Amino acid sequence: MSESIRFVDLIQSRIDGFFDARASILVSIADELSPVAAFSREFLSGGKRFRALFCFWGWQAVRTADDAGDDGGETGAVTAGGALDAVVSVASALELFHAAALVHDDLIDNSDTRRGKPAAHKRFEHLHASEGWGGSGAMFGTGAATLLGDLLLILSDELFDEGLTQLVSAPARRATRAEFNRMRLDVTAGQYLDIFEEIGWSGRPDSEQLERAERVIVYKSAKYSIESPLLIGASLAGATVGQLEALRAFGLPLGIAYQLRDDLLGVFGDADVTGKPSGDDLREGKRTVLIALTRQAIPSGARAALDELLGDPELTPEQIRTMQLTIRESGAVDTVERMIAQNVARAIEALDAAPLGAAAKGQLRDLAIAVTRRSA
Repeated sequence: MSESIRFVDLIQSRIDGFFDARASILVSIADELSPVAAFSREFLSGGKRFRALFCFWGWQAVRTADDAGDDGGETGAVTAGGALDAVVSVASALELFHAAALVHDDLIDNSDTRRGKPAAHKRFEHLHASEGWGGSGAMFGTGAATLLGDLLLILSDELFDEGLTQLVSAPARRATRAEFNRMRLDVTAGQYLDIFEEIGWSGRPDSEQLERAERVIVYKSAKYSIESPLLIGASLAGATVGQLEALRAFGLPLGIAYQLRDDLLGVFGDADVTGKPSGDDLREGKRTVLIALTRQAIPSGARAALDELLGDPELTPEQIRTMQLTIRESGAVDTVERMIAQNVARAIEALDAAPLGAAAKGQLRDLAIAVTRRSA
């Protein structure tokens, strides 16, 4: 994975250079904007960079497709300049978009932490308190974080366009932009469906709960996190229809497995590792596949007790442990683990048959394992 590590370094360097220029514009407008620049820089540092990596290896898989019969060794070496600069900029734009989505997601979910540190709205709220400003600190934090997320969305689009200008092929530019636009629509729709299910589930038959939870997974996460970055990278390289379909067949089931793992971590994850309180999804009332499977498996009395507790932001540690035990004893955790394994197997099978570069396919297999066996 040495090439992936080098690419991640290029991503951070591109983000830093791009944001430095924009931060100087912000502070030239007013000194009061300095915290906006500082908080933005912190949110753009580090992270797993999975979306950038899937974008890169989607690009490489198409670019090196003539090596499809190779044994998977080092082929299609990447050199600086030209096409590489384009994919670095586009992949960096995906990371800016993701940072914006996280800022807004924490607002929507009323989450106080992100990666073990205060979420953006809490940082602005703390700034309000430390400066002794008047009015509501919570309202200031919410408003300022909303604008911070909007700013990151704007910068993401700007950086994406910079990447497209480095492409010679007009059809590749159009195809890449179309995939980016569709990704943004899909994830916004998925986010809305996610918050709708938290309040609308009770008006729907229990028989629909699992299907509706699976729909949220597809649009909020699976397409956005893995399928779309793959397609964006592949489009940059001028992918054929067949290559795009192959990457969809790989990316969608892998994205589902990725989110199923996230759902398990949202209930059972170690707070010291995930950076989020244990059981956070239970406090937020997330109507996940894990919860839908649990509700199907337990008696009506236990189901009513679970429904009453789910979504209570004041859940005690003891109540969290009780809910975790109910979920585990229902067999839902084992079922989700099997679903993860099945979706990964389906993704790998599609990848093995794909008309793509062999070395890049090897890297994508490694990524598939990394994103579905993670602990954070």
